[in-house]
Amino acid sequence: MPERGREGGLDAPTRHPLNQDDPDFWNEESLNKELERVYDICHTCRRCVSLCNAFPTLFDLIDESETMEVDGVDTADYSKVVDQCYLCDLCYLSKCPYVPPHEWNVDFPHLMVRAKAIKFNKGDTKLRDNIITSTDMVGKIASKPLLNSIANWGIESGVARKLLDKSFGIHEKAKLPPYQRTPLRKQSSAVSFFDPQRDSENSSLPINDFTDTVTLFTTCYCNYNEPNIIESLIAVLQHNNIEVKLAAKEHCCGMPKLELGDLGAVKKLKEKNIPILFDQVKKGRSLVSPIPSCVLMFKQELPLMFPEDDQVQTVANAFFDPFEYLHKLFKQSKLNIDFQNSLGNVSYHVACHQRVQNIGPKTKQILELIEDTVVSNIERCSGHDGTYGVKTETLTYANKIAAPIIRQINKQNPDYYGSDCPIAGKHLENNMSTDQKTTHPIDLLRFAYGI
Repeated sequence: MPERGREGGLDAPTRHPLNQDDPDFWNEESLNKELERVYDICHTCRRCVSLCNAFPTLFDLIDESETMEVDGVDTADYSKVVDQCYLCDLCYLSKCPYVPPHEWNVDFPHLMVRAKAIKFNKGDTKLRDNIITSTDMVGKIASKPLLNSIANWGIESGVARKLLDKSFGIHEKAKLPPYQRTPLRKQSSAVSFFDPQRDSENSSLPINDFTDTVTLFTTCYCNYNEPNIIESLIAVLQHNNIEVKLAAKEHCCGMPKLELGDLGAVKKLKEKNIPILFDQVKKGRSLVSPIPSCVLMFKQELPLMFPEDDQVQTVANAFFDPFEYLHKLFKQSKLNIDFQNSLGNVSYHVACHQRVQNIGPKTKQILELIEDTVVSNIERCSGHDGTYGVKTETLTYANKIAAPIIRQINKQNPDYYGSDCPIAGKHLENNMSTDQKTTHPIDLLRFAYGI
């Protein structure tokens, strides 16, 4: 008997290159045809309705149209769906049965990137969005001595936040992190982790994806907002006899600009970061960064944007999430397990961009090596998602998406809670009904070591 076909794919998802250099990528008519095709598939399935507000927005547009089908939706309204997508990638990873290699070839997040890119090139993005995605620029300005005091006052001042809400579209209730007066990479404690002499060496070692020497990509967020995360990461790695240094220079990974659709800016940032990181890999060093979105950018998004760039591919293969790296140490019996303090019950939010890396529950596995420690994973989107959780027009949706996580944390009544994404952690903290603060997992590990 002939083999019966199946309704959806069961094979592991694969990704195609973004293909932004193809002229058809920028053709708006071609885009609308593809949006209609994919929207129709989503309409007949609706499995992703609970993930984010993009899908309820789409289904409402269809259900309220005259035909109650996609052909009844005005193409001018297609962008309303695009505006609600913040590229968490969960539909692609965990829900959609029609992703490649299935013949229907649905890649909803990257289709949204294409739509955002065309919108950006038309000049249809807000000044606010251009500014808040320029993380290097904002961080440099907000960390200057006089401006630092003004910026942090503005973050905390109710009057200033109301003005910022009405004039600029940053919601007055959104949790904004304060800026450091002295960025991490300029602090004396961090300077010792630079090694200009080593950086100037021309010698190369065989390229390996995992080594016992590490170069840290500190990220804009940790550099300007929460340097303690890097300090804890360095302490943990050194406690495990890992030689650590910071990249000589670094710029934003490009994820905020990708989410905006500014692919030109992404390319410029790639051209600044990749040669520096590639040089470190040539010297036999692994690359580690504590922010899941930054890791994902180097591991997945840049390789899909620049598939012919060998340096991008090499950097991607050498890049690790911190707990992924620590788990490799553990598998080689090199991880120090002399923990001094237990953590009790931990509610752990698995960041979307960490899940998309397909590395498994490495944070949970490492933390549960600690005696008398139980980690409960919460695999839902926090709703913060870069700039989505601070904008006036989307904060309500962001809070709604976070609500199921808050309920789970409250039910678990943990000793600690947190996320590998510190911004997601702060968003959850802002929605908690208690005064309990979020704690980053690497800070928990440092505490467990007693260092």
